[in-house]
Amino acid sequence: MAKDLGNSTSVVGSTSGFLNSHNLNGSNSDVSYQDDNGGDEVDDGDDVSNYDGNDDYIFDDDDNGDNDDYLHMQAQFDKEDLPPGVEALVSWLKDPPPSANVPSAISTSAQSAHTAGSSASSFPTESTESKYKAIATSSSIGTAESSSDGKTEEEKDNEIMRKLELFKQFDTVGDFSDHHYSRCGFSGQQPPKAWTKKIQDEWKILEKDLPDTIYVRVYESRMDLLRAVIVGPQGTPYHDGLFVFDVLFPPAYPDIPPMVYYYSGGLRLNPNLYDCGKVCLSLLNTWNGNGNEKWMPKTSTMLQVLVSIQALILNAKPFFNEPGYENMYVGEEGDRKSKGYNETVFILSLKTMMYTLRRAPK
Repeated sequence: MAKDLGNSTSVVGSTSGFLNSHNLNGSNSDVSYQDDNGGDEVDDGDDVSNYDGNDDYIFDDDDNGDNDDYLHMQAQFDKEDLPPGVEALVSWLKDPPPSANVPSAISTSAQSAHTAGSSASSFPTESTESKYKAIATSSSIGTAESSSDGKTEEEKDNEIMRKLELFKQFDTVGDFSDHHYSRCGFSGQQPPKAWTKKIQDEWKILEKDLPDTIYVRVYESRMDLLRAVIVGPQGTPYHDGLFVFDVLFPPAYPDIPPMVYYYSGGLRLNPNLYDCGKVCLSLLNTWNGNGNEKWMPKTSTMLQVLVSIQALILNAKPFFNEPGYENMYVGEEGDRKSKGYNETVFILSLKTMMYTLRRAPK
């Protein structure tokens, strides 16, 4: 969100630009005049040849002033420590002050050639002043538009946050047409009462105890189906990625674990998440495990499955999820391979997000 910081200027990127107020005052004008007596143009060649040695004609080199402005501007950016590509609102960029160097009129006189009846030749003061007024007005309009855009962006951000707050972590929806298991389970059949009660208990647990980064949708007309979106944990190559899973509670549930399908988009970004959609997890009995690592009908829950996927699969070093790698690659070699794997996984995570956006779940 970009707040209104008064007369601020928006600067994009890590490179810095600067305002050159000297250009307003440094315009060059060619002035020619005619001798009233002869009508011929005055030849100024001799005078020009004497410019270098005449103190009356001094060339005002503004380059030093420009360099000072640039260095001052660069120093301000260096203090901010901005990452590349960031858009920054810079409140310390002031609007150019009203220039005291702007002459109210620029005049030339031919008094040396005329004693009586001669008049001074000058540029119209009104047109010059109107020019600077137009520039100032344009600058003010640009600042106002910037402030207006800032408020609009802030309003948009606030609207997004309001929608996010209203977006429930657990909710019941009606459309399951794109669910992976829509043609399986109790489709068109009445489930047993004991099974129904167990699913309702699962819903209550999920509604009460879901972590902030897991979202679940269930279906009144198909209680055997569930969809979950898990947000990649911070500090992992999956950070803030959205990973979609479809779940089927089989007729024999909870004697057997639920079936889980992962929407991979054809990408293998974890040893435990296959590109075919298979999820390898001890709690699902799809991987080896000891004791309470495996599914326990009387105590295991769907919440445990979702939290385990987030914590055990989408972890900071998924390279070592591959069986045997933790013992095979140790020390610096293991760290190097793990880092390289994470870089690849991060790219695949971004591609998965693109796939999810193109085929967003209902």
